[in-house]
Amino acid sequence: MEINKPAIFIAKASDSEKFQTALYGIEEEGIPFREINDSDINNLSSMTTVEKAYQAALSSKLGVGLAYDDQYAYLHQKNLPAAEPLFKVSISKQESINHLGTNAARLVKGIPFKDIEEKGE
Repeated sequence: MEINKPAIFIAKASDSEKFQTALYGIEEEGIPFREINDSDINNLSSMTTVEKAYQAALSSKLGVGLAYDDQYAYLHQKNLPAAEPLFKVSISKQESINHLGTNAARLVKGIPFKDIEEKGE
């Protein structure tokens, strides 16, 4: 099954068009990724977006997960507290969404992040 391959896991929302630039960011860094759903993680659809990002990170062999909804995208790492993602970005800021994907891949590679304009609480 594909879930066993090392990859950044992405818990997707209904509208993936706005998140597409994050996938480009991951691809540019050469790290594999895959979208996950309820068949991969039980009750994924009932979780908050931050919880989805955390569960994606826990389930990924690379320890990195992304999740997004209609307003925000989150980058999480498995060793962080569940409610504290590494980055929270407005889904409408396409350059920041691209950098979110790049930073997810760079987290795996252990190299410095690109600057991101984050959305405050």
